[in-house]
Amino acid sequence: MSSISKLFTGLTAAVAAATVLVAAPAAHAADPPLRDLAAAKGKAIGTAVTGSKLTGTYGEIAGREFNWLTPGNAMKWGSVEPTRGNFNWTEADQIVDFAEAHDQDVRGHTLVWHSQNPSWLDNGTWTSAQLSQLMNDHIALEVGRYKGRLAAWDVVNEPFNEDGTYRQTLWYNGLGADYIAQALTAARAADPAAKLYINDYNVEGVNAKSTALYNLVRDLKARGVPIDGVGLQAHLILGQVPSTLQQNIQRFADLGVDVAITELDIRMQLPATEAKLAQQRTEYEAVVKACVAVTRCTGVTVWGFTDSDSWIPDTFPGQGAATPYDENYAPKPAYYGIVTALGGTGSQPPVPDGCTAAYSVANQWNTGFTGNVTIRCTGGSSLSSWRVNWTFGAGQRIGQAWNATCTQTGATVSCTNASWNGSVPNGSSVTFGFNASWSGSNPVPTVTLG
Repeated sequence: MSSISKLFTGLTAAVAAATVLVAAPAAHAADPPLRDLAAAKGKAIGTAVTGSKLTGTYGEIAGREFNWLTPGNAMKWGSVEPTRGNFNWTEADQIVDFAEAHDQDVRGHTLVWHSQNPSWLDNGTWTSAQLSQLMNDHIALEVGRYKGRLAAWDVVNEPFNEDGTYRQTLWYNGLGADYIAQALTAARAADPAAKLYINDYNVEGVNAKSTALYNLVRDLKARGVPIDGVGLQAHLILGQVPSTLQQNIQRFADLGVDVAITELDIRMQLPATEAKLAQQRTEYEAVVKACVAVTRCTGVTVWGFTDSDSWIPDTFPGQGAATPYDENYAPKPAYYGIVTALGGTGSQPPVPDGCTAAYSVANQWNTGFTGNVTIRCTGGSSLSSWRVNWTFGAGQRIGQAWNATCTQTGATVSCTNASWNGSVPNGSSVTFGFNASWSGSNPVPTVTLG
């Protein structure tokens, strides 16, 4: 085909416009908020939060959907005492105040850990007696500060290696394995009402590491050391949810302790596709159902509810999309998986009848073209976020987009709103554009529900 014929074909196609169905707004008319569903089953549903973000949409979702909050970083030793004897409680206080204003419980995180300690502590030279006193004083001060205001504490975090041996840390090397019993005893003295947990990762299924934790808890119970529960972090990978999760929860419960899933996220290799997101929904549902099935599983906390607040992309380059909400605070299929596990319908709200989007080709040349999509709401309908999807039919490839975030996997394209243009009030519209390549023909694509 000549370049003139190509251009004619493309411009003819550009005259047509395709109706693109857009994702539903962030309100969830079909089901009550997660916290109400969880409460009806006697469970907690929590999220880790960043205190400075607890305003606007982030704060509204955190308050509406969750009945527990965990400070992501604000209560770690390096945050509260960055230099010896100088304390910063600002963010921690902010989170506790927010929780109390929204009738939420708080899970303190974390008192004794090998990571995110202040440099003065990690780099100091301490005798066993000095180290013991530092730990006791820190626990007494921090737990005492929030006495009666926090429901639970992750007292000791990540004490084991993958093979079930004790992790070589400042605490283990200086005080021996009994630093764990010492920390729990100090926490109980500082707040007798708070539930005290040991928290670790890769202990969700039955394996060497979880068995070491099981044996530790059994030993602590036998010795009369105060231990109320275990936290299974559940930083999981798509397709790798342990088949023994519920069995493992149950065996800890049978020791006479509570179990909480404390840091749930399920990461995937990017870009996220509809198939991956559907699988993620199934796996979120399975994890929450495993907790619901065991009486002593107190609940599930997600490690950040929105992908924009997730630690995954910085720690695991090329991976992400691990949480129940996307970067623009729109609920993903995973959200509805949690709803289903908690006894809701899990049905995604229908697209408002009056909201459509039109795809057109604005400009075209021999090897490329510029496309536009305009999203419009009429008839009393509106959107607070949107997603449009289509499948190219002739090998076209997107290269650059503006006013939207677009990904392409194979022939399938998915575009979501930018942070500033998710809202489409009744009678209004927003437009985004993209450049793409083509060869041979450039038909208007078939569109599907986002």
